[in-house]
Amino acid sequence: MNSSNISPKSYRIAIAVFFFIAGLSFASWASRIPNIKHHLTLSDGQLGLILFALPVGTMTSLPFTGWVISKLGSRTVLITAAFFYPLTLVLIGLVQQPWQLAVWLFVFGTFGNYFNISVNTQAIAVEQMYGRTIMASFHGIWSLAGFSGAAFGTLMIALNLNPFVHFIIIFLAAIVASFYFSKYTVKDNKGTGNSSFFTKPDRFILIYGLIAFGSMVCEGTMFDWSGVYFQKIVKAPAQWITLGYLLFMSTMAGGRFVSDRITQQFGIKNVLTASGICIASGLLISVSFPYMFSAGLGFMLVGLGVSSVVPLVYSAAGKSKTMSPGTALAAISTIGFIGFLLGPPLIGTIAEYSSLRWSFSLIAILGLSITILANRVKW
Repeated sequence: MNSSNISPKSYRIAIAVFFFIAGLSFASWASRIPNIKHHLTLSDGQLGLILFALPVGTMTSLPFTGWVISKLGSRTVLITAAFFYPLTLVLIGLVQQPWQLAVWLFVFGTFGNYFNISVNTQAIAVEQMYGRTIMASFHGIWSLAGFSGAAFGTLMIALNLNPFVHFIIIFLAAIVASFYFSKYTVKDNKGTGNSSFFTKPDRFILIYGLIAFGSMVCEGTMFDWSGVYFQKIVKAPAQWITLGYLLFMSTMAGGRFVSDRITQQFGIKNVLTASGICIASGLLISVSFPYMFSAGLGFMLVGLGVSSVVPLVYSAAGKSKTMSPGTALAAISTIGFIGFLLGPPLIGTIAEYSSLRWSFSLIAILGLSITILANRVKW
């Protein structure tokens, strides 16, 4: 795949930077949801409905993603998505009407999907250069970017800067980084591989995907609704509404950087079993005791719980005997990210008819499903 003299370490650093750009872009959007919700005077139900535009954008592009990458190469798709993904963020910052937010979230979801699949395909190529699993470290970088994006968003709010100015700064930083590190991305083959729109996953890949789905529903909930939860339920002061999100991201990022070592000691099955219990416990603590300290502790447990799940199932998929690593990873990413993007609008819909506390309680059940599914597979 690579015939140049660039070292594996250089490739690894470059792909890590692109993971960082992806995480930073999404976290920047997530950190300003309460502000945009207030600016457009949206109810919980209206926000939930508009958020649905993002997964629609992702899902409508999913059938084409593998085909486009096989024709153009993951490198070309990655560099293109790395430009348009943060650019769409800037356009979101300009919205004045709810329908405009829906349109740009659709586009944001589309480019986010191409970014996700292409950067993970690149990560698989770098992992093959190393001859060992390093996927968790890439996802740790994504989580670290999420933490950084949330922290920067908190600073922007404290400085009373509107989302547009905030997103312009993110866009410019992303473009500079993409331009410099694009030369260190892996030059893969074009016009080869499976050219069909869909590849049917086998039983094990399907279960891996469902495990990722359960975890990423919880992730999506934390990204899009943690700020609103702290604002409406915890009644946190304005400058602290992103605290829950920050605590969640800190434990998720930290957990991914130690995931490989913990898994080597206890095994994938045991780590996934504990992860599901941790997610459910954290959400139920936040629901039962909606105060700054207890809710923050609960969000930290959720972050710790989800930290290892996706990297572990990606790593397991790479060892599939019936599908190539890239195809298996794309299948799991597809199933998992549907959960990541469907979770937030589901939360809003349920909250409209009951409350955010009930919504979070139901999401806890999906977290517990990880424990159940992990025990149905021989790892």
